[in-house]
Amino acid sequence: MLSRSLFSLLPYHPLYVRSFSQTIFSNMHYSKLTFNDSRLLYYLLNHRFQEARNLLDKMPHRSNHARVVHLTSLLSKFSRDGFINEAKALFDIMPERNIVSYNAMLSGFVQCGRMSEARRFFGEMPERNVVSWTSMLCGLLESGRVCEGKKFFYDMPEKNVVSWNSLIGGLIRNGDLEEARLVFDAMPVRNIISWNTMIAGYAENCRMKEARILFEEMEDRNVVTWTSMIAGYCRAGEINEGYCLFCRMPERNIVSWTAMIGGFTWNGFYEEALLLFLEMKGNYEIRPNNETFVSLAYSCAGMGFPFLGKQLHAQVIVDGWECDDYDGRLSRGLIHMYSVFGIMHFAFYIFKKNLNNSAVQSCNSMINGYIRIGQLEEAQYMFDISPIKDKISWTSMIDGYLRIGQVSKACYLFNNMPERDAVAWTAMISGYVQNELFVEAISLFLGMKAQGVFPLNATYSILFGAAGATADLDQGRQFHCMLIKTQYEFDLILENSLISMYAKCGVIDDAYNIFSTMVSRDLVSWNSMIMGFSHHGLANEALKIFEAMLESGIHPNSVTFLGILSACCHVGLISKALELFNSMRDIYGIQPSLEHYVSVINLLGRAGRIREAEEFVLRLPFEPDRAIWGALLGACGFSETGAEIAKHAAQKLLELDPLNAPAHVVLCNIYAARGLYLAEQKLRKEMGLRGVRKVPGCSWIQLNGRVLTLEQDADARL
Repeated sequence: MLSRSLFSLLPYHPLYVRSFSQTIFSNMHYSKLTFNDSRLLYYLLNHRFQEARNLLDKMPHRSNHARVVHLTSLLSKFSRDGFINEAKALFDIMPERNIVSYNAMLSGFVQCGRMSEARRFFGEMPERNVVSWTSMLCGLLESGRVCEGKKFFYDMPEKNVVSWNSLIGGLIRNGDLEEARLVFDAMPVRNIISWNTMIAGYAENCRMKEARILFEEMEDRNVVTWTSMIAGYCRAGEINEGYCLFCRMPERNIVSWTAMIGGFTWNGFYEEALLLFLEMKGNYEIRPNNETFVSLAYSCAGMGFPFLGKQLHAQVIVDGWECDDYDGRLSRGLIHMYSVFGIMHFAFYIFKKNLNNSAVQSCNSMINGYIRIGQLEEAQYMFDISPIKDKISWTSMIDGYLRIGQVSKACYLFNNMPERDAVAWTAMISGYVQNELFVEAISLFLGMKAQGVFPLNATYSILFGAAGATADLDQGRQFHCMLIKTQYEFDLILENSLISMYAKCGVIDDAYNIFSTMVSRDLVSWNSMIMGFSHHGLANEALKIFEAMLESGIHPNSVTFLGILSACCHVGLISKALELFNSMRDIYGIQPSLEHYVSVINLLGRAGRIREAEEFVLRLPFEPDRAIWGALLGACGFSETGAEIAKHAAQKLLELDPLNAPAHVVLCNIYAARGLYLAEQKLRKEMGLRGVRKVPGCSWIQLNGRVLTLEQDADARL
């Protein structure tokens, strides 16, 4: 709204007023005013009421009625544009008024939320009609005065369908859906707005069964009805139902298309959202609106298509929406998109350009974008200059520092965080685990509980992972007992974490008991059990789980085959392993990775089939790297006749990595085992000259509740 001080600084001159009305009002999206109307507003703004009245008397009109109509229309324009005081001043000096003038002034007070004045004005009105009463009803309900609004409704001397619809809409906005339905059922006459209001109320609250019943009962539906249902299904996550209705729609407008595009986007179906937009543009030539572009920006980000995102941004500029981003949602969407892509100079340009319209959401997108590309200093700068920091801002920075191992900075932020929720605590615990600070993670978890913060399922999942990583069965069981006492239902992630933890801690039977009692399983559940059996050398059990997984309709992935191949490798099931390896690409369309090739090499080596292992390496569809030659060299250690192959593999490995200590050591051991002592001594001498040293192995033990490496334990004894 233009301030009064701005107008008070303007000198009055007819030409200036004309210029003022043609530029300022049009630029500020106010209704166009005639020359006389602009002068009138100027007088009212500066309290020059006598001059304003004189101007009214001089305004030419064909009749008194025409003058009342014109001034009432002008009064409504002033109120709509926020000049409510000037509208009241105009109302007071109007030579004549009718019931429409009174209703226009009452509506102005209501729309501006000035209910005390509206109530007083309503009481002073010489006459009232159903429009007057309905206007007051809407104001009361809009301001949250529901009880007063209901009493007002039942006191109304006359009600029409608009009055009934206003009550229903007000009750729905104030969360009283049941009362709204009672009013809807009691209506003597309903129109399409009545039905649409009630359906939209159910849809906005994700009560789609009730909405669908009303939808099916409707005889005449319009585009609003269909769109409300589509948006409701999408909001409730029932995207298929929403799309089925969308396909059945007899007519669609941009709101319908945008509702479906947005529904796909917010439910994670980014590709479908983009394809639907292309269909809209290509087949129907419907011009997208601001909301369409907001949804598409998030879809481009979700798909990870930076070139498409830039094209979208260009279209936004061409269509003029960048200059018409009244609520800042479009700029926030573009900032999010570029931040996801890591194109931070674009994101920062939009952020800086929309500083007056920026929100904490944009700052968080920028912070996460900088963290994503490893620019922690820029992220910290954005965090520091952000006028508002929420929990997401603090947690993002904490997580960013933990990812790069700067635990002390993360601790500083965590300790200075004004309010910590379970997500922040969990991020900190996860960071400790990632940095192998297991004791600190457990201590922080206990502190979290001591402060009354209820752990998330993800918190326990992380702790189970830590217990599994350190093979700390006692600690893992303690966490499991805590979880049982506080959680009645376990989700998939928790159950999968428990399977993995017990398997890594050597208690495969407990892992299988959890697996066998699961109500539903995903691919991670099956893979965790297969890997567990594999690590325990239980190949037959792993194969049975694999077959059961296929029967359940779950499609295996590369991790599944890695576990199966490893299981076969442990017990020497060569034929079965090779059969499964070949089926990866031929049957399941899975491209073998480096780990799968290494697993086959180890399998053949353990079986003493070194020559086949060498032939397998030479037939690979790519140039063997250090991992492949290292695996072949290691496989030679299982054979008594692989000295020449080992020598060849070692030479290849040392060509790629001249300082590879394990390659030197394995080759020395092979020479020694074959009695080639001169060759062994020569190789060890070369190792000394090159400064090649094998990194010693490292084990850990638990002592007095602390997990210590062998070196740490030695220091403790000293």
